[in-house]
Amino acid sequence: MSMPSRSLSKIVMLATVCAPVVFHSGIAGAQDARGPREPVIRVSGEGEASIAPDMALLSLAVVRNAKTADAALAANNAAMKEVLASLRTNGIADRDVQTSDFSIQPQYRQQEPKNGVMPAPEVVGYEVSNMVSVKVRDLPKLGGLIDSSVKLGVNQGGQISFTNDKPDAVLADARKAAVADALARAKTLSEAAGVKLGRVIEIAEGSAMIAPPPVMRMSMAKERSDAVPVASGENSYNVTVNVTFAIDP
Repeated sequence: MSMPSRSLSKIVMLATVCAPVVFHSGIAGAQDARGPREPVIRVSGEGEASIAPDMALLSLAVVRNAKTADAALAANNAAMKEVLASLRTNGIADRDVQTSDFSIQPQYRQQEPKNGVMPAPEVVGYEVSNMVSVKVRDLPKLGGLIDSSVKLGVNQGGQISFTNDKPDAVLADARKAAVADALARAKTLSEAAGVKLGRVIEIAEGSAMIAPPPVMRMSMAKERSDAVPVASGENSYNVTVNVTFAIDP
């Protein structure tokens, strides 16, 4: 007896849908046949190297107040021009001086409440602040430069941080120390586990940074006739590496 054409069509469609299922099942079987992952030891190593700084980053700010914004700006400009001229006289190149903050802010005074109503604050003057960041590459000049800047009108800022212009060599030493530390840790772990340490599979640098440098804030309360004493100390550079070792059979 002949089969209706509609039923034959359903059988063909069913066979077409089922064919990919057999194909995917073959892939899963191949994946199950894979061997176990290679045993490894993963460790982190830390290295540190220190060096004397060869550059200081200095912030100097001139702040002036007056009843009008124009008057405060004029007073600030006059003082800052003298400060910048003094920096050039002391051998600071223009490329090492950069304006880092400038603002003009109204100064308010709150009036006494009248009949239980608080009136709006009254503008009584303006404050102009101009701050520059200075790179001092000749550290012996730092104390005298601070002293002359204060005498010329700098009355805020004064933060000093010490750094290095080109720390590549000291960072290389810190990296070597970090890898050596990672190797020592891996050997300790392998010996404790009773396994044999194998080849290096992967090395990745986690971080490379300078430890918080010494920061000094100079006093702006009074002028000094002698140079400000400054101690630069040392900068420490820290590096972290992540290393993966194979475990030999």
